[in-house]
Formats: sequence, C-alpha cells, structure tokens
Amino acid sequence: MTAKNVDKQVPVATLGEPGFIRTTDNVNLFYRDWGVGETVVFLSGWAMSSDTWCYQMLHLNDQGFRCVAYDMRGHGRSSDPGRGYDFDTMAQDLAAVLNVLELQSVTLVGHSIGCGVITRYLTRYGSGRIKRIAMLGTVTPCMRKAADNPDGVPDEAIDYFLTKQLMQNFPGWIEGSKGPFFGEKTPTGMDTWLTQIALSTSGKALLECSRSLQDADFRKELTNIDVPTLILHGDKDVSAPLELTARRTAALIPGAKLKEYANVAHALFLTDVDRVNADLLEFIGGKKME
Repeated sequence: MTAKNVDKQVPVATLGEPGFIRTTDNVNLFYRDWGVGETVVFLSGWAMSSDTWCYQMLHLNDQGFRCVAYDMRGHGRSSDPGRGYDFDTMAQDLAAVLNVLELQSVTLVGHSIGCGVITRYLTRYGSGRIKRIAMLGTVTPCMRKAADNPDGVPDEAIDYFLTKQLMQNFPGWIEGSKGPFFGEKTPTGMDTWLTQIALSTSGKALLECSRSLQDADFRKELTNIDVPTLILHGDKDVSAPLELTARRTAALIPGAKLKEYANVAHALFLTDVDRVNADLLEFIGGKKME
C-alpha cells in the first residue's frame, strides 16, 4: 500500500508487515501508533528506541492525542542495514513515516540526535506537515571543536570515545556513563532497562551515528526553522552541555522558547517525567508558557 499526499522530494515508501514501514532502500522501520487526534511523533536518541518514550506517549494519549514513535534504523526492532546513518538518510526515514501514515499538522518531539534529524528534515522537506517541534537534550548546533566553535568537543576526546570505548568496550562505557546520563536521580530499575536497550542496538549504527553527529553543523539550518519551537534542557547535561547546545540552538531558531531544568541531566524525559509531560502538553495545547 502506497502513501497518499507524499511530499514531492520524498521517494515513495510503503507499509510493510504490521507495525513496519518499508523504505525505498529496503529498510523496515518499526513504529507504534496509539490513538486518534492531533498527532505527536517522537524521535529517540542515540542507542535508544521508541520504548523509551512510553511515559510521554501514555500521558499525551490519555489527553486525546495520537502518539507515534519509531525506531531509527539499526535501533530497537528496525532493520540493521549497515548503512544510511547520515542525517540526510535519517531525515528521509522520518519523511517516510510521516508520508506513509499520512500525517499532517504534526508536533515533532526529539531527544538528543533526534533533534538533529528533525532539523535536517525541515531543511530538506520543509514544514508543510509540521505544526511545531520540541527538542529535548538537543545536540545541535555542532559538537566538534573548531576555529569557529572553540568550546566544542576536541578531536582527541571524540577519537578516544570511538576507538577505545565504543569499538572496544561499549558495556564498560555504559556502566561508567549511567551517572552522567541520569544525574542525581536515577529511577529504580531505569538504568538496567536502558542498558538492555542500548546493548541491543547495532554496533554499526552506534558508530556511524556517532560519526555523523560529531561531524554535523546545523548552525545555518537552524536559522531557517519556521515553526514554533520548544527546547527543554538540563543544566547538568554532560552529554550535551547546555551552553554548547541548547542555548546556542535557541539563539539561532527564530522565536524559540528555552526552558532550563535545574540539576537535571541528559535523560530529563525519564528522570523528570511529570515536568516534561506538563511542558509538552502546555506547548502542544497552545497555552501561554511562563
């Protein structure tokens, strides 16, 4: 079954087996689709899956929203094709989901690398289907240190992570990263659950998504975003330091609203569920935000 109302620039994807969308390069993207009403689409972070959005999806679904989330290629239950981990292809995967499910007036909610995918989608395909976006723990605009980005992550730190940690002892890296990821408040059992999800992610996807992220520069693209934008970010985020990411992203997107969470780390949507859910509901409902 081919989608209707497909954007001109997007190759036609199709519905595959139940719960899957098949892309033009033969990748099966797993998705979940709950309810009816105004649609919210969730994009997961690096090494995460659509499962991790369940607390936002359950809450918003109870409030009358249709909630859709999908696993990026190489993550969760989606195919592990060993290719397509550049932002252009990941944005095309998002376009495939929106097109096949015939979604309009969508709120996109992304975490971490998912915010980069949202940005590239808007750059390549425009905002015709998109009503608003929310960025949580964003890694935009650019992470790598450069002459015009002196506060970025040095090459040697990136190389050490890729070659000595990710490519040699990923479980050990996860164990040492739980504290910085959750901050001072790790919900009971949450670290074990997320470790299982991360360890089930394709090693190739982990490596290539990391390379794409470290090489990306979204500064120019962010200035062209033309939909209402909410940014939620913890001031104890070690993975994506507030000053390097969220504050600069907010300054680049016209009219963006940044809400900083005190004493909160990268996993804010899991450690501060009630607050994140309330902020998202208020944003999607169009109420005035303080």
